[in-house]
Amino acid sequence: MTYLYDQPSDFAADAVAGFAAAHPTITQVHGGVVRASATPPGQPALVIGGGAGHYPAFSGWVGPGMAHGSPCGNVFASPSASQVYSVARNAENGGGVVLGFGNFAGDVLHFGLAAEKLRADGFDVRVVPVSDDVASSDQENRRDRRGIGGVLPVLKAVGAAIEDGADLDEAERIAAKANEATRSLGVAFDGCTLPGVDEPLFRVPEGILAVGMGIHGEPGVRDEPMGTAADVAALLVDGVLREEPARTTGGYDGRAAVILNGLGTVKYEEQFVVYNHVARLLAERDIVPVRPEVGEFVSSLDMAGLSLTLVFLDDELERLWTAPIDTPAFHRGIMPDIDRPLRDNFWELGDEPVPDSEEASRQSARRIADVIALFERVCAREEEELGRIDSVAGDGDHGQGMLLGSSGAADAARKAVSQDAGARTVLARSGEAWAESAGGTSGALWGAALVAAGNAVSDQEGVDQEALVGALDAAVETIGRLGGAKEGDKTMMDSALPFRRTLAASFTGQNAGEAIASAAAAAREAADATASITANKGRARVLGDKSLGTVDPGALSFAILMTELGEHLA
Repeated sequence: MTYLYDQPSDFAADAVAGFAAAHPTITQVHGGVVRASATPPGQPALVIGGGAGHYPAFSGWVGPGMAHGSPCGNVFASPSASQVYSVARNAENGGGVVLGFGNFAGDVLHFGLAAEKLRADGFDVRVVPVSDDVASSDQENRRDRRGIGGVLPVLKAVGAAIEDGADLDEAERIAAKANEATRSLGVAFDGCTLPGVDEPLFRVPEGILAVGMGIHGEPGVRDEPMGTAADVAALLVDGVLREEPARTTGGYDGRAAVILNGLGTVKYEEQFVVYNHVARLLAERDIVPVRPEVGEFVSSLDMAGLSLTLVFLDDELERLWTAPIDTPAFHRGIMPDIDRPLRDNFWELGDEPVPDSEEASRQSARRIADVIALFERVCAREEEELGRIDSVAGDGDHGQGMLLGSSGAADAARKAVSQDAGARTVLARSGEAWAESAGGTSGALWGAALVAAGNAVSDQEGVDQEALVGALDAAVETIGRLGGAKEGDKTMMDSALPFRRTLAASFTGQNAGEAIASAAAAAREAADATASITANKGRARVLGDKSLGTVDPGALSFAILMTELGEHLA
């Protein structure tokens, strides 16, 4: 468990502040950290990130030879789009931006939203998700896989290429090539525990090995007898080498970067015992390890487990893997003696002026702020249960994420109302705050939903019943478009779409409260029905039938909040 913290909700931010204080070559900015030295003019900026709980990934890899900056989310939650944007703005210096991260739904969504905003502001941006986990999808759909231990060699290859003079196109090519050559598999002996929580996200029975767990606390896709260190090594090697490519002249010829990664609790001596068997098994297959690494590189708080990563090398990838690097958590070789002057200014995320509004819209804005405050209270009430449900086939953070998001949104709404903001501005700022405060998939979707609802109203007119229903319709449409899910995938959309259909059928133009209440009842019935569905999207997808019997937490939380909204309006 995590012993040292002040407030559990502040753990990630406090850790980032302490990390920056401990490393003078790193500077803290809004949402993360960047190099204290300026990015050389015209050099692409590599911005890598993810949730807290994985150190030394990702902030520990900021420095010459690798990343220029790292947005840092809450524990096991993606950084918000505004955090990614802030770090990228501080890192970029005329050469464009490469956004690198593990392929998880929340990261894909938030980094993608940040990329859209950066491009709208005139920056060239490339998005490179890492997808190396062989347990999370078959080889035919390998680009849908999660990113686990392979984020280190893939993102290091990109950083080394940039250090060597690669432009944005070349950096993107290297990222795709390294990702295609990288395979990983993980095992766990016990789950990890979030700060302030007494129980781990999952437990593994004594004598059992959970194969294919995720680094956000997701349980394994299957269980195996524990066995000896030699048995564990054989399972990892066999699992990764099932996808060993054919050997070719001038290409892969048996050389491989090898990383045995501890997930938080397994001590170094234990890792060396396992690696001794890994090295022997690789030698038996005529595979030559190149600069192997054994240690903690992508952890999962205090999870007891290991992962094995192989990168099937050619000459180019070997050169990039062995290239010098100088970061707080990863050093290799001697970097060239290059003058790296300290930057003298940083871009700051400041408060934009509140647009002018009319009194009718300000009255609606106050009622909207009351609803968002209601959502905050409901999310606090439901936090524990939503977390429990999410821990069955997810990472257990849905309840915490909903509370953090709604609290941030409620604070933003109160502030906007105090500044005489209209309805549109209150919703937009609440949505941005929800996404930033919560991170993760649900944070991005709820944030985008509130922004979309704001775009359906104005700062000059009050929100009447038709405008309210139109705003709810726009919110659900946005959730579906950005999340890419449909009914039957076991996601929020399984309750949101029935809500939308029932609302449209029930609304007469004068009965918004009753129509929303009817739609919420349909949403709750549909959410309960997700217990009989096997997940097709998100982290639960890789667990197959393990999600059966448990409702989808996103569908349930949507139904709960819409039920409260209907009762409030009635």
